[in-house]
Amino acid sequence: MNTTRSGRPALTRPDGTPPRVLVVDDDPDLAEVLTGALRYEGWEARAASDGASAVTAARELLPDAVVLDVMLPDTDGFAVLRRLHEVTPEVCVLFLTARDAVEDRIAGITAGGDDYVTKPFSLEEVVARLRGLLRRAGMARQQEEGPRLAVGDLVMDEEAREVTRGGELVELSPTEFELLRFLMRNPRRVLSKAQILDRVWSYDFGGRAHVVELYISYLRKKVDAGREPMIHTVRGSGYVLKPVAR
Repeated sequence: MNTTRSGRPALTRPDGTPPRVLVVDDDPDLAEVLTGALRYEGWEARAASDGASAVTAARELLPDAVVLDVMLPDTDGFAVLRRLHEVTPEVCVLFLTARDAVEDRIAGITAGGDDYVTKPFSLEEVVARLRGLLRRAGMARQQEEGPRLAVGDLVMDEEAREVTRGGELVELSPTEFELLRFLMRNPRRVLSKAQILDRVWSYDFGGRAHVVELYISYLRKKVDAGREPMIHTVRGSGYVLKPVAR
């Protein structure tokens, strides 16, 4: 297995080239440190200092992931995110924010962001979050992953990254896909929020239960909408995926 200079397993794009990451922050020192850390991982990294230059850089780089500061000199990160999605709809977005309010975090996720870190942060944390996002987006596959999972009438094709329920296609974001995959790999097993955070978001539980709750609600709207529910809450314990009793 190839590893990076940091000793972690190397990630590559499907065509074998390094992941491409755009860092958007108006602090030049921070942007330089972040891009340096990403290049140390063996990735291609570029920096932009404001919203306008970020969109221009995205058109040239076509990044797989973007590290995006919420507060920029010419606009806010949420507006930039909308424009980035016009350029590359599948891009993964990790928000940087100095604001620690739950409302701000949820606003970033509901705007289309995939994750966030609050300043000040460690470089290790940013790299770990990005690795998780890229893996969930199909940038790297785990060796133990199989091609097909089925729980009742819910079927996941891991190769095609498609999910159907009752034969109908269910459209999922990369994070929703990975969360559902974890649930489907553990049918009838109650999974705690800490376990879900560790497996799906690749970092330890630390008061971020609302992120799990938010994405479970997203999954329910897509997987269970108009159907007998499969995703259940076990109060005080976590969540469980069960096939519908017939």
